[in-house]
Amino acid sequence: MTDTKLNTDNETVTLSKPKTAKPPMYKVILLNDDFTPMEFVVHILEKFFGITHDLAINIMLTVHQKGLAVIGVFSHDVAESKVNQVMAYSRKNQHPLQCTMEKE
Repeated sequence: MTDTKLNTDNETVTLSKPKTAKPPMYKVILLNDDFTPMEFVVHILEKFFGITHDLAINIMLTVHQKGLAVIGVFSHDVAESKVNQVMAYSRKNQHPLQCTMEKE
């Protein structure tokens, strides 16, 4: 967007306003494996993403049937934090569950 003004010499001056871009968003993706119990995946979804039990079951089934599911879309810092939380908690509980993020 630009504004025009007259300066002291009656010349037209164009002023530019800087455009603010929205920060890129990132998808958090949960990947299927053949070892992590379904109940644990549901627990992860409820604990770290605040998802209701019924929705967590539906997402877990999507991950199981399709191989992956997008859990949510967040800013880079939030997405990275969610991925790290899921991965650390999964390892602590001795599960190979994988969680990644990618730019939307």
